[in-house]
Amino acid sequence: MSLASPSDPPLAAPSAGMVWVPGGEFAMGSEQFYPEEAPVRRVAVDGFWMDEHLVTNEEFTTFVNATGYVTVAERPLAAADYPGADPTLLAPGSVVFRRSNGPVDLRDNRMWWEYVLGASWSRPEGGGSDLDGRAQHPVVHVSWEDVHAFARWSGKQLPTEAEWEFAARGGLTDAIFAWGDEHFPGGRAMANTWQGEFPWQNLLVDGYEGTSPVGSFPPNGYGLLDITGNVWEWTSDYYTTPSSNQHSCCVPSNPRVASPDDSYAAAGEPGSHLARMVIKGGSHLCAPNYCLRYRPAARQPQMVDTGTAHLGFRCITRPTSI
Repeated sequence: MSLASPSDPPLAAPSAGMVWVPGGEFAMGSEQFYPEEAPVRRVAVDGFWMDEHLVTNEEFTTFVNATGYVTVAERPLAAADYPGADPTLLAPGSVVFRRSNGPVDLRDNRMWWEYVLGASWSRPEGGGSDLDGRAQHPVVHVSWEDVHAFARWSGKQLPTEAEWEFAARGGLTDAIFAWGDEHFPGGRAMANTWQGEFPWQNLLVDGYEGTSPVGSFPPNGYGLLDITGNVWEWTSDYYTTPSSNQHSCCVPSNPRVASPDDSYAAAGEPGSHLARMVIKGGSHLCAPNYCLRYRPAARQPQMVDTGTAHLGFRCITRPTSI
């Protein structure tokens, strides 16, 4: 494992709480874990500024108060977009984690996910819950539309998958995790993840049952906090299978999947709500026995209209447009 030398930023930070991520070339992906991460391919990105930490409930509250924005989870669902769905489930709500009472079939995520009426960013567990004591926790239950609205309002953008992964590696060129290769170096938890048998036994080695305040764990080599674990993070790329046809002589610069036509969408089914975006970083619900995805190379598809209890975001600013 080696550490790349960061270059100096060309300008002052565009806003407080952003850190400079130098551009460079890196090996994106992995062939050691899940098939959707392969193949490893050479990619280059330009330097950019990135939020030091995930967008917090306090920051999202400021946005909502300033704009009156209503998130997707707070709006009724259109019946035409969900043919055959139970009408009672088309009321505003979101997907909430429920710990099982014991071992369950890990092929059936209905054993731990529940659509809860009234659940939203400001009521993370549904009616009766609130953000008391969670101002510095990452905002969750936000859809792709919601995070883009916040980014536009703040004058920022969402990172591409390549930008996010380059940043998450923190200059480590071939490490498994954002901090190195050892899971718990010196016995210390380096991220908010699930320890024990998911979804019923959480040993709480890291001290947290759910989300944690941003900055509860050490930063990576670029100074980014909670870049893996805590909550998944939206990117601006539509989900597709990485290409295995890249020639060694051709290293793509700032690659992105900008069209849903190229994405992992439900073939033959109409409706833009079926498009899926890449999310990165894993969450506090990721465990080695089910989801060892709190790694920079890990990736997963997420439907654009669906936020969950373990999905948030952070923004970037590019010195120039790409």
